Amino acid sequence: MNIGRFRVRAGVRDRLIAVGVAAALLVTGLSGRHSGTGLDLFGYVLLVVGGLALAAGRRAPVAVLAVTGLCAVGYQAAGFDVAAVAFLFAVYAAMRAGHRLVTVTVSVAVLSALPVAALASGLHDTGEAFAQARGALQIAWLIAAGAAGEALRQAEQRADEAERTREETARRRAGEERLHIARELHDSLTHQISVIKVQSEAAAHVARKRGEEVPQALLAIREAGREASRELRATLEALRDDDTTPPPGLDHVTELVERAGGTGLETKLTIEGERHDVPAAVGRTVYRIVQESLTNIARHADATTAAVRIDYRPDAVALQVDDNGKATPDTAPVPGMGLLGMRERVTALGGHLRAAPRGEGGFTVQAELPVERAS
Repeated sequence: MNIGRFRVRAGVRDRLIAVGVAAALLVTGLSGRHSGTGLDLFGYVLLVVGGLALAAGRRAPVAVLAVTGLCAVGYQAAGFDVAAVAFLFAVYAAMRAGHRLVTVTVSVAVLSALPVAALASGLHDTGEAFAQARGALQIAWLIAAGAAGEALRQAEQRADEAERTREETARRRAGEERLHIARELHDSLTHQISVIKVQSEAAAHVARKRGEEVPQALLAIREAGREASRELRATLEALRDDDTTPPPGLDHVTELVERAGGTGLETKLTIEGERHDVPAAVGRTVYRIVQESLTNIARHADATTAAVRIDYRPDAVALQVDDNGKATPDTAPVPGMGLLGMRERVTALGGHLRAAPRGEGGFTVQAELPVERAS
């Protein structure tokens, strides 16, 4: 939105400058010497056109440079001793846009044509014509306009480069911080969780070997250790995701659903629509939503089936994950970190998410991710 306002303000400013320059040239032409012939109207038109052309200087700097140069030569030939102010503005705009060679070439051509135009006007002899051309063009101002445009262009380039450097530094520091957190988690938690899991499994094995009933508390500790180990491993993988290790995306959803089916849950994956390339952020978000949904189904839903449907649309990717668990329309889910994380991912891409019990029982997660905005 801020960029749009900037462009509107810049366009208004360009039009105001164009009108102001055109008015100044016309007033100067009306008050100055001119031929007193039928060329007067033609000269006035060129003065106005040369000024108004500056309104398009930001969009088409080379074309405006050519138009203002021709107008300057034209009204000189028509007998108007008016400085080529519009051409100076056009030189500045073209140099700022980076068209250095074209600007120098056109400037030399106009500089060469102005004495001829002044001579053709019939107001001066050869010496006076060349002197008048130098005065009209104001060579020093032409050089200054070009130098100002080039200086501003280089300043903008340096600012852009500095911004890119800051972004790269921020990304590098964020990556280093993620790796640091991953190492700390690995060093501080992996060993303790592994000890809990191994000791609880060993205790359950010994109890069964002795023919004793395994306490429910011990079984709960064992399952919690296994789940904590899986969660920690997934967290470490997410933290270590970087450019050298492409994160999972849409191509990995099939494998994810198959793994969920290996735990005893009956799973089904349906892909609809014409498959096309989507931004990596969309594919990664779809994968994470399916992953979190299947994890929640296995942990909380008490379901026997889970259906995943991905619909490729021209401007979006739609996702739906359904289960036949114990959720009912009367039960309101407590939004945990998983659901909040899914909603944040979808919102960041400009999409929307719905997670709620189904009317026929079970739970549904629906998401729609726009492709264009993510690009």
